[in-house]
Amino acid sequence: MRYYLVAGEASGDLHGSNLMRAILAKDPDAQFRFWGGDLMQAAGGTLVSHYKNRAFMGLWEVISNLRTIARFLEQAKKDIRQWNPDALILIDNPGFNMRLARFASELSIPVHYYIAPKVWAWNTGRVKGIKKYVSHLYSILPFEPAFFSKFQVPVDYVGNPVLDAISAYSATPRWKEQMGIEKPIIALLPGSRRHEIAGTLPLMASLQTRFKEYQFVVAAAPGYNRDRINQMAGTPVMVVENDTYNVLAHASAAMVASGTATLETAIFNVPQLVCYRVSPITWWIGKKVIKVKWVSLVNLILGRELVRELLQHNFNQANCESELRSLLAGPRRNEVLNGYRELNGLLGKPGASENAAELMVSRIKNLHLN
Repeated sequence: MRYYLVAGEASGDLHGSNLMRAILAKDPDAQFRFWGGDLMQAAGGTLVSHYKNRAFMGLWEVISNLRTIARFLEQAKKDIRQWNPDALILIDNPGFNMRLARFASELSIPVHYYIAPKVWAWNTGRVKGIKKYVSHLYSILPFEPAFFSKFQVPVDYVGNPVLDAISAYSATPRWKEQMGIEKPIIALLPGSRRHEIAGTLPLMASLQTRFKEYQFVVAAAPGYNRDRINQMAGTPVMVVENDTYNVLAHASAAMVASGTATLETAIFNVPQLVCYRVSPITWWIGKKVIKVKWVSLVNLILGRELVRELLQHNFNQANCESELRSLLAGPRRNEVLNGYRELNGLLGKPGASENAAELMVSRIKNLHLN
């Protein structure tokens, strides 16, 4: 069978590569052609376009590159038409991928969407397009099937790939000793984008003087080295590059910008507070369009506020210090750890890529045979 995959960023490249290997285990004769990155290329097949050439982040950057994005879209359509795959597999990135879903659907190419677009948070109108153009949706968040089922969208919860990544990880022996860390650790995960780090890290780092018995450690995102992080923090802070899981595995508590990192921190069983700050105009627009009560995946999955979210004007030194102290010892810490056990039960077991591949290959082969 011939599978055409489209991923638009680093996380999509990672999840796409794991999915490709899982498909090969189910369909050894699988042929791949894809838009992705180095990890998908290592899995095998033909790389058409690297995501680094298309990584436009932020509203203004997207608007200023609309012509370039349109050219990429036409290139993808032309390539899909010429290769005529048995299925198109889209991975997240809905702004680009939903246009391809419509195109492929018009060519009668089945469209399988892995990592469902987060239309439950904003832009609910996009559900109409998903229902019309997507053959099947594969969700990685346990509350999503109930949402999409309300709109009669075929959907399966396949598990969360974060579970797969963490289950494959082993902590480095004597890591703290190798890093020269003698105190208990408070992990700082300030985000992966410049505006996120600029909005959260200076205040996070400023709390070091309030917790001198702890070592604050920044788990730096790819692309941010020690010098750049210290410059953005505005004060010296210990930085660990490209080793977030070792930081979390040894942390007593964490301060985390919203995103997948909140889920990773919870799976590592580290009590956390979630913090986020953006420009006033971005905050105002977000309040108008975002339809969910919470920003962290932990709270969204549980359907209640387990981890405290200190956002915008509530993100200040006094609030952060108070919550962080309560997370280091006492009943609040136990409350969060008990909530994490409930969260793990909802997430299920590792195996998202294998589950998605099994369902996809079965459906695509059955359709091909019929």
